[in-house]
Amino acid sequence: MSTPVARSVPAAIRSVLARDRWALAGTVTVVVIGLVAIFADVLTAIEGHDPYTYDATALDPESGLPAGSFGGVSGEHWFGVEPLTGRDLFAIVVHGARTSFLIGLAATLVSIGLGVLIGAAAGYLGGWIDRVITWSADVFLGFPYLVFMIAIGAVVPVEFPRALLLIVVIGFFGWPSTARIVRAQVLTLKERNFVKAARVLGASPWQVFRTELLPNLWGPVLVMATLSVPGKIGLEAALSFLGVGVLPPTPSWGRSISAAIDWVRVDPAYLLFPGLALFAVTWGFNAAGDGLRDALDPRSVTRR
Repeated sequence: MSTPVARSVPAAIRSVLARDRWALAGTVTVVVIGLVAIFADVLTAIEGHDPYTYDATALDPESGLPAGSFGGVSGEHWFGVEPLTGRDLFAIVVHGARTSFLIGLAATLVSIGLGVLIGAAAGYLGGWIDRVITWSADVFLGFPYLVFMIAIGAVVPVEFPRALLLIVVIGFFGWPSTARIVRAQVLTLKERNFVKAARVLGASPWQVFRTELLPNLWGPVLVMATLSVPGKIGLEAALSFLGVGVLPPTPSWGRSISAAIDWVRVDPAYLLFPGLALFAVTWGFNAAGDGLRDALDPRSVTRR
């Protein structure tokens, strides 16, 4: 009975990758960094170093700076080494990709899942439920959540899994923007004939949501998720930069960037590689998401 409103998502993805070079480049960038995160252990084994082992032989004994030029970049240390510790920077960056992707994707799933359920309930049920949810979303959007995240990170015991804490906190505060967009979509969809027909035939609200509304929300939800991931990754990096994110010795781009600030004048490579990795994944998700949003925009169908 369900009648798709938006274009087929797989067809839209193929269309945008075929005609939009920026979206294609962004998608390739995300896929490559994702593969790096998945096969981080393999890559570091090929290079011959892990992100935890200190190596004083890779340092200048007097200054503690990496021995050699450009932060100690060599055939043995592809991205150089960390000052004072001699830890391999390539291993830190590729394992940091795993940390960032895990937290970014998982937090996005939490926020998108909550946003879709809450937004659909507000739009479909209406009444006092809609008013309470809308008011709550406005409160959350104006809430200084970064300060709250810093406070939570500072008071939670170090024994608590920090990645899980970041996923829950970042994901929880991400639902309002998704809920507002889903609510607006549902308000439009519930007036369509196929939704009214399902209600007349006796379908429950959950059945209507699952069989009639949700299939027509996949396009906007996918775009929101794609554009949301870089924000979640950047937020994890920011919290780690501030010292309340992922705890050492777990590799993290944000913590590496924070530590590199003190060395940027004498060892710019220490800041360059984790900074480029964070920039690349943020740009990749945004480029892919922008292209997908244009492809799924119903107005773009008439223009083409």
